[in-house]
Formats: sequence, structure tokens, C-alpha cells
Amino acid sequence: MTKPTNQSWGGRFSEPTDAFVARFTASVDFDQRLAQHDIQGSIAHATMLARVGVLSDAERDAIIDGLGEIAGEIERGEFAWSVPLEDVHMNIEARLTDKIGITGKKLHTGRSRNDQVATDIRLFLRDEIDVIDAELSRLREGLVELASREADTIMPGFTHLQTAQPVTFGHHLLAWQEMVARDQQRLADCRRRVNVMPLGAAALAGTTYPIDRHVTAELLGFERPAENSLDAVSDRDFAIEFTAFASLLLMHLSRMSEELVLWTSAQFDFIDLPDRFCTGSSIMPQKKNPDVPELVRGKSGRVYGHLMSLLTLMKSQPLAYNKDNQEDKEPLFDSVDTVKGCLRAFADMIPAIEAKPDNMREAARRGFSTATDLADYLVRKGVAFRDAHEIVGQSVAYGIEQGKDLSDMRLDELRQFSHDIGDDVFEVLTLEGSVAARNHIGGTAPDQVRAAAQRARDDLARGQA
Repeated sequence: MTKPTNQSWGGRFSEPTDAFVARFTASVDFDQRLAQHDIQGSIAHATMLARVGVLSDAERDAIIDGLGEIAGEIERGEFAWSVPLEDVHMNIEARLTDKIGITGKKLHTGRSRNDQVATDIRLFLRDEIDVIDAELSRLREGLVELASREADTIMPGFTHLQTAQPVTFGHHLLAWQEMVARDQQRLADCRRRVNVMPLGAAALAGTTYPIDRHVTAELLGFERPAENSLDAVSDRDFAIEFTAFASLLLMHLSRMSEELVLWTSAQFDFIDLPDRFCTGSSIMPQKKNPDVPELVRGKSGRVYGHLMSLLTLMKSQPLAYNKDNQEDKEPLFDSVDTVKGCLRAFADMIPAIEAKPDNMREAARRGFSTATDLADYLVRKGVAFRDAHEIVGQSVAYGIEQGKDLSDMRLDELRQFSHDIGDDVFEVLTLEGSVAARNHIGGTAPDQVRAAAQRARDDLARGQA
């Protein structure tokens, strides 16, 4: 058995908490990560209490000075965390009382750990979202610059992982950029809902003290106080929304990773990743493994699991706060850390990709990738599309039999399938002609790629996703 009762609530209890239960229910091992945000919230709360006359100016100053000293102790690694004190909040409050005496016990006036922890998590997540947002911008900038450099580089476009039509490498990279831009928009939406202040909701019903929640919200940089005290202390939608954003982002990074892994293989050999993003084999000396994209691909499942964990955590909870909510932090913290690590790796790696244009072009030349161009050519000659489709299908079958791509066939070979085919057909059967012909917004033509890259640059310069 633990000897003392917990000083924050022990007065009602006739026996101490079982030692195992004390450790089992404690969160201080992981929620101490919120310490600086807890102190930030407490300073704002004390400032507000003094402004409305609940604390004297001297009491406010003593509390703020004491909290500042504690922040320094924590930052220097000198703070002694206590499991019997359960969580980050009571550890800091107990230390404050040790330092400044009974005045430290007045800090908790007008609030509860329920609204306190909800505020801490929002402060923490808001700061982390800003870091992640900057990394998303850095990744997008890298994609845009690489796309601009590779606007003319031809590669095969795929459907069903089969050669479909030629595209440019720059166009493919800008598809990735679009994915990340949507992720950044979702994160901005999430931040707006994170930036609502629960503090002042107290345990669940508000407080009888004459607090001014607008003052506290302004001091902490929140857009507004939460409207309903019951919802304020029990809401974890914002954490679920963040992990939903994280899951979508990791899904996109995983798709990119899959292509990077394929492209670096000897069978594709489209790109090269610098050695600093790869590792070798302990037994096969020739190996150069794309470990960064492989690991990012693997981490997607980890983040998906956190989303399911938080959804399951909340699905059956009655209003208002329940101890279940202690389980929200570890999935959220790990999601934040995983997202930041994956984004840093990608933002560093993408600009360092080295394309192999000759290999890409040769791959695009194989697989009859200009077949649709031949069909479009015939349609422009007055052939119905379905008939043109049949003619091109026969031409491809012949090419497979003869071991020739469409662009390698002589005119007389092509004309055996349609007399509407003339000398000008070879203009559309070249890879360059194929990509250049798709010269409209959203198309793969090099001019369109450069224009799209510039629009993305402009959006980034304006801070828009």
C-alpha cells in the first residue's frame, strides 16, 4: 500500500491507494511531456484570477515566479517526478506549494484537472501542428522544385501497374504535391478546431468563481472559449481529427514510398536515392536498400492503429469526463512523433532524388504507350472512336507478334489496319508528341507542368495549401 493519500483528493478516503493501483492509474510517466504547456496554462489562469480579484497581485506574482522556476527545473532535467502524485498537473502543483507555501494551493481555484488536461493537450497539439505545417510546406517545396527540373523528362504512366500512356516525371511529382497540399488543408482545418479553450469548464459544470474565460483565452492565444462545459472536458474529437489527418498523410507517403521502392529497383531503375537515405545488407555486399521509404511505408499501419484506438476509446463514453480519457495521450503523442519523423525524412530526401531520364524514356517506349494517341488520331480523321479502338487493338496485336512498338512500324504496316493513316501519324506516335499534345490545365505537357509548378509556388508563398 502507498503510505500517504493523494493530496489532491485524499480527504474523502479512509485508506491509502494500493501500490499497484497507484502505478496502474498514474499517467505521469507519459503526460509529463505536457509540463511546459501545463505551466503556460497555469500562468494564464493565475493572471486571470488576479484580474477578477480571486487572487491578489502578490499571490499571482508568487505563483508565476514559482512556475517559472519549475519550468527551468524541468527543462534542465532536475525535476523529481512522483508516481503517487499521479500526473503532470499534481506534480507541478505540489512542487509549487513546496516552493511558495499555501499560495501554491490557491492556483487550482476555479478549475479542475478535467479542464486543465484538455487545455494542455490542445496547447501541445497546436504547437505541434505548427511544426508539422512547416514540414509539409518544406516537402511541397521540394516536390515543386524537382517537378520543375523534370518537366520534360518522359516516363511511363501506369494503370494497374501496366504501361498506359507516357507522362512526364514532373507531372507525376506534382500529383504527389496535390496529395500533400490536401493534407495541409486538412491540418489547417484541424487546427481551427484545436484552437478552442476548455479552461474554465472546471470538472464538468463550470465554476461559481467570477472567472473571465475570454481573458484566459486571449492570454493563451485561443480563438475562443469552449461554449459548453460538459463538452469542453470530454471532447477528444480534435485528437481523433488529428490522427485522421495523420492517417491520410501517412497513406499518401506510403503510396509515394511504394513507387520510390519500385523505381530504385534494378527492374525499374528510374531514379537513384543518395546513399545517406539508404542502407546495405549484412550478407550481400552489392545491396543498396531504400530503407527510408520502406520504413515510412511501414509506419502507416502504426498511425492507422492510433486512429482506431482513439475512436474506440471514445465510442461508448457517457458525458462528461471519464478516466478512459487518460488513454488518449500515448496514441496522440506517438502519432505526432511519427508524422514529424516521416515528414522530415521525406522533405530531406525528395530534393535529393536523381532521375534517370534515359531509363524512364526507354520504359515509356515499351508497352505501346502511344496507342491511345493513334486512336485519337484516327478519330480526328473521322473514324468513330469504337472503330478506332478496334483498329489500334489490331495494330498492337501485330506489334506484339512482330516485336515492334507502334512508333517502330513502317507506314505500310500501319495502313494495313486503316487507310485513314497517313504520313503525319508519326508526329503523334512519338513520346514527345504524345505528352505535348495534352496541353491543357491538369495535363502532362511540359508547359503545363511548369505552369502548375509555378501556381503551387505562388500558393506556398502566400501560405496557402
